[in-house]
Amino acid sequence: MKTDAEEFDVIVVGAGPAGSSAAFTLARAGLTVALIDKASFPRFKLCGGLFTERSMSYARDIFGAGILPPIARSFDTISFWHEGRELAVLRDVPPLHLTMRVDLDTDLFRRAINAGAIDVTGQPVASVQGATVTLRSGATLTAKVLIGADGVNSIVARALFGAPFDKGRIGFGLEIEAPPNALDPTPLPLRIDFGAAVWGYGWSFPKRNTTTIGVGGLHAPNPDMKDHMRRYLRGFGLDPDAVPIKGHYLPFGDFRPVPGRRNVLLAGDAAGLVDPITGEGIAFAMKSGHLAALAAIDALSANRPDAALPRYQSSLRDMHRNLRIARTLRHIIFAPRWQKAFTSTFQRSGTVRSQYMRLLAGEVEYPQLARNVIARLPRYVMNGMRR
Repeated sequence: MKTDAEEFDVIVVGAGPAGSSAAFTLARAGLTVALIDKASFPRFKLCGGLFTERSMSYARDIFGAGILPPIARSFDTISFWHEGRELAVLRDVPPLHLTMRVDLDTDLFRRAINAGAIDVTGQPVASVQGATVTLRSGATLTAKVLIGADGVNSIVARALFGAPFDKGRIGFGLEIEAPPNALDPTPLPLRIDFGAAVWGYGWSFPKRNTTTIGVGGLHAPNPDMKDHMRRYLRGFGLDPDAVPIKGHYLPFGDFRPVPGRRNVLLAGDAAGLVDPITGEGIAFAMKSGHLAALAAIDALSANRPDAALPRYQSSLRDMHRNLRIARTLRHIIFAPRWQKAFTSTFQRSGTVRSQYMRLLAGEVEYPQLARNVIARLPRYVMNGMRR
């Protein structure tokens, strides 16, 4: 720890996109804030690293211009596959940016520290009690408000609720980083494979010095996720035994309706704020971290730290509504019974493909998408019954 101070206005646990967004916002407002993370930065983070225009918009709102690391790759073409067959290639789509999380997270973390947040990285947390954090080093930090932005395995969520997530509703993903010489020399497009896992999908995200390849879906119906991953890798001509495969849980839309308790708030993956259809988590992480910080600022300005949670929960209302609608629509896209009907419709319908891409880019939200889906539902159901 780089300061002897132990009392802060706000403590933020976790220095990923959610935590750094929160710490940056708090520090810019003149509050004292400790930014804690078990890792020292830069650090590796397992993630597809998809940074959409939605992410770009939120980042500009929070941090200002020039947010994307310069080594990111941007694509305006994406291919969609199902069962080894290409469904469609979409060109001239809204830009999709691919970045390594080690670069993105380091950039956001440095912005938070430069804004005035106190660097408490490389310090694992031993315990959390209310807004008091004890580090494994023995140091104890206290604050008026605590923001837990420490990922899907959140120690803050565990302290509040006994478990960081519901094992019956969580998702799970497996990924590799394939070096350029491991793949066909022909440049690969950004690719998504519907049905590569049950209630999930596969992805291939080419970056500057690596290609992130993975599969993910709901955890419970995929006890054989490793087999799905091995088959998926073989489809790219890769030997599954020749590359290290890493796994991680995915909240996948299983958000907490009450994201905290009193003066303790949860943001990002710790609050389950991951899109259950696209898998996008970076945008919601930054946005929720920012909103949690604003709630803390308002509560402390009123000298009512316990008011932080209701203020924060109210600000998440639209995000929660979108995630609820997305969980319903997920049945149409990923349920095994309807998978072939959906992919057939996706292949034939330019409207469906366009709506999906506009959703991914942040140009359309789920209420509007749901209205469009309902309009097409009778034909979709008939196609599903025929199959």
